[in-house]
Amino acid sequence: MRVFNKASCIVKPSDCTWSGKLVLSELDQTGVTTHVPTIYFYNQTPEDWLTVLKSLKSSLACTLVHFYPLAGRLSLVDGGRLEIDCNASGAQFIEAYADIKLTDLDSLLPSPLYHQLIPSIDYQNVPLEEIPLLLLQVTRFICGGLCIGLNISHVAADGQSALHFVSEWARTCRGELLESTPYLDRKVLRAGDPPRTSSVVIEDEQFGPPPILIDQNGQNERHNETAVTMLKLTATQVEKLRNEANLSHKSEIIRGFTRYEAITAHIWRTSCKARNHKPEQPTALAISIDVRNKMRPPLPQKYFGNAIVNGIGTGCSGEIVSKPLGYVSSIIRGAIEKVDDEYVNSAIDFLKNQDDLSQFRELVPTSNDDEGPFYGNPNLGVISWLTLPIYGADFGWGKEIHMGPGTHESDGSSLILHDKDEDGSLVVALCLQVRHMQDFKKLFYQDVDTNDGIIN
Repeated sequence: MRVFNKASCIVKPSDCTWSGKLVLSELDQTGVTTHVPTIYFYNQTPEDWLTVLKSLKSSLACTLVHFYPLAGRLSLVDGGRLEIDCNASGAQFIEAYADIKLTDLDSLLPSPLYHQLIPSIDYQNVPLEEIPLLLLQVTRFICGGLCIGLNISHVAADGQSALHFVSEWARTCRGELLESTPYLDRKVLRAGDPPRTSSVVIEDEQFGPPPILIDQNGQNERHNETAVTMLKLTATQVEKLRNEANLSHKSEIIRGFTRYEAITAHIWRTSCKARNHKPEQPTALAISIDVRNKMRPPLPQKYFGNAIVNGIGTGCSGEIVSKPLGYVSSIIRGAIEKVDDEYVNSAIDFLKNQDDLSQFRELVPTSNDDEGPFYGNPNLGVISWLTLPIYGADFGWGKEIHMGPGTHESDGSSLILHDKDEDGSLVVALCLQVRHMQDFKKLFYQDVDTNDGIIN
């Protein structure tokens, strides 16, 4: 595939917006500080290409009036803290053309081709203050179809907030009024307020360094080549895993394990096997938990920002592999249930008391990142998109034929999402080191008695 004739412009809010420095919450300051890629594919549009581009740009400009932090830029302040300079600098809009048909894209699943369909970002050579928080690329295929590739700063928005923006942008492009405005004041998470005293101690669990491979320091692992795969679980296979988890841990049978808990337990066990860990190898599982409704009182509707805290499950690979699925699921449930209002506020308080927050951020990928913590092998992160409204972005020419994550290259990162067929089947998108991937694919289906689910 060749993508050519690219043209780029900056789209700014169509009206005046608030100008100033937006104070970010502590939950915006930690974790991944890069952009998160997603992509939407569409069949032919009824309008000509120039009309499509004009509609997308004008509706984006209108939508940015309400979501104006996305038109700003990050800046670094004292204490390694970040803030958003709401200066209406705008979003980067790229138009491009591909010399293939949509049907040539291997079922539209993540592949190296995605790198040409989603805007790239040069974190190493472009100053932080000049990188747009929102970049998008609209690519037309020779069949008349198109895709919209988005890169949205994770500092500015978590998944729930990013999807809220896309939904309202699509609504505006259809000529409709905004359905709900974003709640932009991040002080609701006590940003800028003095920390309170808390009884919950979470420093080592939430912010301590992740486990490393026995007899290694992580240096050999972080530079190994990675690959991405998409693994499908039918509705029957999902229920089989849930039943196995419930029947092997009868104390939980009253409430039953969720799909996420059972599948994540299965992913964790399979990764430990595929990575061929020693039995005594410590391993950690990071679980991204939306805390909007865990806070007391709950966060305002359509809170825009990061309202995510990691629940951390830990164990030794030997017991993760050898004990029943229900045991592993119970570790995951315990990590999730621990995250309540007091836990979240304790995490915020801990971060407020730090002199330098940059130490808790994952480093931008670079060949010189050996000093930072490594979150890959022997560790894992499993994000759930099961409750997110990821489908249905209609810009005026019908809903997408596929929406999914863009390419990601972080060893051990994965997510679970609904299959687009809406038949109860789920898809696991997973990134692992190349040397572990084939074993993972094989082992993943052994407990569900089929290998028909591998979709790339």
